[in-house]
Amino acid sequence: MGFFDFMTEDIAIDLGTANTLIIHDGKVIVDAPSIVARDRSTGKIIAVGKKASLMQGKTHENIKTIRPLKDGVIADFEASEQMIKEFIKNIPSIKKRFFTPSLRMVICIPSGITEVEKRAVIDSAEHMNAKEIYLIHEPMAAAIGIGIDIMQPKGNMIIDIGGGTTEIAVIALGGIVCDKSVKVAGDVFTSDIAYYMRTQHNLYVGERTAERIKIQIGAATEDLETPPEDMLVQGRDLLSGKPKQVQVSFREISKALDKSILRIEDAVMETLSKTPPELAADIYNTGIYLAGGGSMLRGLDKRLSRKTDLPVYVAEDPLRAVVRGTGIALKDLEKYKNVLMK
Repeated sequence: MGFFDFMTEDIAIDLGTANTLIIHDGKVIVDAPSIVARDRSTGKIIAVGKKASLMQGKTHENIKTIRPLKDGVIADFEASEQMIKEFIKNIPSIKKRFFTPSLRMVICIPSGITEVEKRAVIDSAEHMNAKEIYLIHEPMAAAIGIGIDIMQPKGNMIIDIGGGTTEIAVIALGGIVCDKSVKVAGDVFTSDIAYYMRTQHNLYVGERTAERIKIQIGAATEDLETPPEDMLVQGRDLLSGKPKQVQVSFREISKALDKSILRIEDAVMETLSKTPPELAADIYNTGIYLAGGGSMLRGLDKRLSRKTDLPVYVAEDPLRAVVRGTGIALKDLEKYKNVLMK
């Protein structure tokens, strides 16, 4: 280990639309919402992550909450940079340092990303003192994180449902054979729910409440083995303008989400139809793996399984599958050098 190695810190980043996760020394040390709160008058960042997410929808005109990533890519360059800087600054072993170490980073990106968007990710990493930067496609990272040996001449199908995009990919021999990226994922589910509450219940709910409904009683199908209890939802009555409360069941939410889930199903079917026959044979035997926060939607695995006639498995700790895979690739750069992009 040379002096330069002593000066370098390795970090793996899953820069997500909804959450940003960072692995350092093999541990997830940052797992926070991708939100920044900025003071409008001074332009200073007041809060990032969890603290900023509590302010969401509750700010006055001097504070603005920004979600710097949209559809899995950087939408607000400056805010995303400041957000990652804050996250990295708070990593305990980097905080202790007398001066900022140079960083070696692996960052995962959506598979449908354009060259320009890729450049934005690399540029903001360079501003953060990153000397070596590698990029990895999300479905690839998810596959590694689930524990699939991606170097084998065997086909595996991964569906990664994040906040901004759903990435569907068939992987073999350390590469993506066919893939599809659709902009229907967690955020769309959340806005579907808000829209449903407005149109069916005349109740205006904010983004945070809609997300809580999704987590508490969200469902992809009406026949669940263990259905969740009904939920009481508070918001503003659209007719009278008064705050009010209504009771909502999981069946209603599954109706609200139906159209969006149909779009994910269609994308899965399309990817399967483009899969080479030898790999299709492998997938028939291994089934489909789900990762990402969206895969935790109740009954989604069952519904996709019915649609494709294949077994569907949800990864354990699906929220962290992608960052785990990114971390593994970072640990073993030699083994995964063909998977990573400079």
